[in-house]
Amino acid sequence: MAEFTMPSLGADMDEGTLSQWLVHPGDRVARGDVIAVVETAKSAIEVECFENGTVDTLLVDEGTTVPVGTPLARIGTTAESEPTADRPPSTPLVRRLAQDRHVDLAAVHGSGPGGRITRADVEHAEPESARAPEHDTTVGPSEPTHTGIRRQPATKPARRKRSRSGAEAQSAPTARPPRPVRSDDSTGERQAPQRVRSSPLARRLATELGVDIAEVTGTGQGGTVRAKDVRSAAAAEGAAQTAVPNVAQAATARLMSRSKREIPHFYLSTTVDMAAALKWMHARNRELPLSARLVPAALLFKAVALAARKVPELNGHWVDDGFVPAEDVRLGVAVSLRGGGLAAPALAHADALSVAEMMAALKDLVARTRGGRLRASETADPSLTVTNLGDQGVEAVFGVIYPPQVALVGLGRIVERPVAVNGLLGVRPVVTATLSADHRAADGATGARLLTTMDKLLQQPEEL
Repeated sequence: MAEFTMPSLGADMDEGTLSQWLVHPGDRVARGDVIAVVETAKSAIEVECFENGTVDTLLVDEGTTVPVGTPLARIGTTAESEPTADRPPSTPLVRRLAQDRHVDLAAVHGSGPGGRITRADVEHAEPESARAPEHDTTVGPSEPTHTGIRRQPATKPARRKRSRSGAEAQSAPTARPPRPVRSDDSTGERQAPQRVRSSPLARRLATELGVDIAEVTGTGQGGTVRAKDVRSAAAAEGAAQTAVPNVAQAATARLMSRSKREIPHFYLSTTVDMAAALKWMHARNRELPLSARLVPAALLFKAVALAARKVPELNGHWVDDGFVPAEDVRLGVAVSLRGGGLAAPALAHADALSVAEMMAALKDLVARTRGGRLRASETADPSLTVTNLGDQGVEAVFGVIYPPQVALVGLGRIVERPVAVNGLLGVRPVVTATLSADHRAADGATGARLLTTMDKLLQQPEEL
């Protein structure tokens, strides 16, 4: 019997909140399956299972905050946990989606490897009647909850009709109409409040903005209340968005204060000629569909990842008064959160990604970070972080190191400047790259080597 424990999702994390279970006791799980959602001070993280087996017991209720390392569930890994022949192969997330959409998985033909049922299979099998818009938002009381059993609302919120492309029909979120009083309720007493289906980020944002989430109409999948619904409801009700201190901002403040207090920073900068890189990128984009076209950030991040591999003295962590080099390049991507604060999830093996793969990975990672859909493996201690503020219009940024890392690379916007090349003056596109480094782990010469390595790589973009 293996234990599934509260993971450590960052150097500054001491505890986490079990926000949502995606499995039941008896569910078959495989290594890499997402089985729970954990909330930290900064974001909601999808947590993977690291065992093959069957869920035996859920030890912690949803909404419970526990220290890192606390057992959350037990997973049986014996021969008895082999999957039965009559159970269609699918992940916990797919099973949850099927349950939400009233789809019988036994009747679904899996199109994935080995007959595995995918999200697309469930969406295709969803009854047409379930896709039609529903207008009745009256709900009954929530079901009682017990330790080890996932809690669910008694009825499903209204769904939005979906287009052929799967996009949700957009409508402005509004406050829910008052629920009708039951005719047999002579005392006028209210029933137990229903647990509204909502994302972890939406629930936290509702608390911060003083919005009653039960009064918000969700525009998400299956009527799920999303963060943007809460913001719209807050604006409509005139709620003061600064009334409650932002939790993510407070966590960022603590971490950055610790960094400046404990880490002796030094700073370097260089100007990188981007003419060759942009010429190569434009040539590649002519061969790519619009959705897959590259932007300069993909080349810049790839160059940083390769430079980190070539200068390992800045790719790692300061632990117990000593530098510990990382085994691979886990490139942290600094992302500003919509509700305030910062997160820096990691791209594993970033130096091994092609430029096209880097482009796709960045788009996906940023979208999921802001949507509160990160996985635990993406929050586990990046080895070096990049902050890119070029899209915000600044020419240079000197960042604060994320402890226990020892370096942070900053990127500004690409601008045209007069540059002398081979004795001739011309206008060239250039970008300012900066380095913030920990003087305990490296000196100025090492930092300079990382920036010059990055510069040289961008002069030969075909080698990236």
